[in-house]
Amino acid sequence: EPWQAEEFLAHVDRLRDYLHEHVPLPGRVTDLAAARAMLQRYADSQAADGNRIYGIWVEGVLSGGVTVKNFDAKGGTCELGVWLAPDAQGRGLMTAAVRHVIDWAIGVRGFGRIEWLAVVGNERSIALAKRVGMSFEGVKRSDFILNGVRRDSEVYAITADDWFPLSDKNAGSRSGTS
Repeated sequence: EPWQAEEFLAHVDRLRDYLHEHVPLPGRVTDLAAARAMLQRYADSQAADGNRIYGIWVEGVLSGGVTVKNFDAKGGTCELGVWLAPDAQGRGLMTAAVRHVIDWAIGVRGFGRIEWLAVVGNERSIALAKRVGMSFEGVKRSDFILNGVRRDSEVYAITADDWFPLSDKNAGSRSGTS
């Protein structure tokens, strides 16, 4: 939420060097005004049934997040993006968060396809996509610019047909829908 801009900026500042390698967040959240503007864009978009951003707090400290981008309610597709502080990793938090968002998008909103793009070589992101049941679909060459360098992205996706058997199998570890 926009009222959390100071906390969001402090979070990005704390992780700036770490995040710099794989996500554009540090280049976009450079000061309080930029943090507030980004959160306001997400709030406005969510209010219009579009893109959204969710935070992950560990012991009261903002430690990461999930973005739902390219949100196409009519077409039933979206893309997920994530980041998590190193000190919060290894606890299953991101796996649970991503499963929760997929469950909501497919189970509640009726989406048919959820995409995941990972910078080639970002093994943690790729492992997470696989862990939640996404399938590798290919490489988007020269997909985007990060830190002034053109990067390739590995594309992963899961469809509703893929998800329902997985979600039934993982029902004990699911967090439900929002």
